[in-house]
Amino acid sequence: MKKALQQGGYDQLDIAILEELQENGRTSVADLARKIHLSQPAVHNRIKRLERDGIIQQYVALLNRKAIGYDLMCFVQIRLNSHQEDVIRKLTQAIHELVIVLECFLVTGQSDMILKIVVENQQALNNLISKLTTLDGIERIETAVVLQEVKLTTALSLE
Repeated sequence: MKKALQQGGYDQLDIAILEELQENGRTSVADLARKIHLSQPAVHNRIKRLERDGIIQQYVALLNRKAIGYDLMCFVQIRLNSHQEDVIRKLTQAIHELVIVLECFLVTGQSDMILKIVVENQQALNNLISKLTTLDGIERIETAVVLQEVKLTTALSLE
């Protein structure tokens, strides 16, 4: 957040750059310079520093999943039957190889893992669940189908 950034040596201009880039990663250095009233070389140097320091991890294009045929978004909750390190490592490796898994989290609570997935249809969801049931270490799988996306953002608050 803003305080952590400031403690890291970043100022309000850096924060303004980050906010603009989160809104539109294709914003040109020239446009950024005009918006925050700084020279283009100064903005460029600040962006390079933010990238070098790992504050900016990457730039991506966010695609409309429905427009390219992924009609279902689901959250798959997995309970493990073992919490041994090698079991978790093998399972996370297998999940990394599943391209329809957008995000995977190890969590506390009734589930041990939560996967965010997108699939074309119910049959593709069924195929994924069938594939998951063959993996070692899984005790139970529960799936929640997203009915409506109420809020969808990738921007982090810098306030």
